Amino acid sequence: MANDPSTAMIEADGLCKYYGSFAAIRDVSFRIAKGEVVAFLGPNGAGKSTTMKLLTGYLSASAGRARIAGHDMSLDRLAGSERLGYLPENGPLYPDMTPLGLLEFFTEVRAMERNYARERIEAVIDLCALASVLRKPIGKLSKGFRQRVGMAQALLHEPDVLILDEPTAGLDPNQIREVRALLRKLGEEKTILLSTHILQEVEATSNRVIFIHEGRIVFDGPVGKLNEDGKGLDENYKRLTTPDRQRKSA
Repeated sequence: MANDPSTAMIEADGLCKYYGSFAAIRDVSFRIAKGEVVAFLGPNGAGKSTTMKLLTGYLSASAGRARIAGHDMSLDRLAGSERLGYLPENGPLYPDMTPLGLLEFFTEVRAMERNYARERIEAVIDLCALASVLRKPIGKLSKGFRQRVGMAQALLHEPDVLILDEPTAGLDPNQIREVRALLRKLGEEKTILLSTHILQEVEATSNRVIFIHEGRIVFDGPVGKLNEDGKGLDENYKRLTTPDRQRKSA
C-alpha cells in the first residue's frame, strides 16, 4: 500500500528544482504511506535537502508537486504545515531564548489553547530529555542539545508527518541511541522521512530506503532488498552513488 495515492502522507510528484541551467533535482517522485519510516540517502550535493525543502514548502518547485497529507504545498501550505513537523539540518533557533521560552513562543505562534500548550510542552521536554537545560540560553547549549530543542519544536503540535534532515547530527553515541529509540516509537503512529549519512541509522530506524544521486532517484525499496545480494548497505551505497562518469569509465 506504500505507493497507493489514497494512503500517501508524503508525496513527491515529478519534482524539479533549477537554479539557472543547474538542476538540483530532476523528476523526483515517490509516495510514503501512513506509518512508514523512510530513510533518504545520498552523498553531499545529491539533492536530499533540496527535496525536503520542496516537500515542506520552504522552497518552490520549478516543476512538479509536493503534498503533505493530501495538501498541495504550493497552494495550501498552511493546512499542510499543520500536519507537518520539520527539523532542517542545523535548523535556525533563537540563541538568546531558552528552550522553554522557545517552546512557549511556538505554542503562541500556532495559537494553541493554553492548557493543551502546557501539556505539549511538558510532553516534548520529556520526550527530548530537555529538563536539565530548560532555562539556559540556546546559544550556550551543545550542538546535541540544540538538535534536541529543534526536535522538540518539530513535535510540539503533534504532527502526523515528520521530515527530519540529519536528526542525529552532532549527537554523542548515547544521544544517538535515544533519538533512534524515539524515532522507532514515533514511527508506530507517524509518517517519517529522515535524511542521514549514517548507514547504521537506516537499519536501526527505517523499513524503507530511498537513494538519490545527482538529483535523481536511483533506488526505492525495502531496506532488506539491499542485502539480498550479500553485499550489504555499505557496498550498495557505494554502487548507487558512484558518479556516472566513474561508472562508465570503470
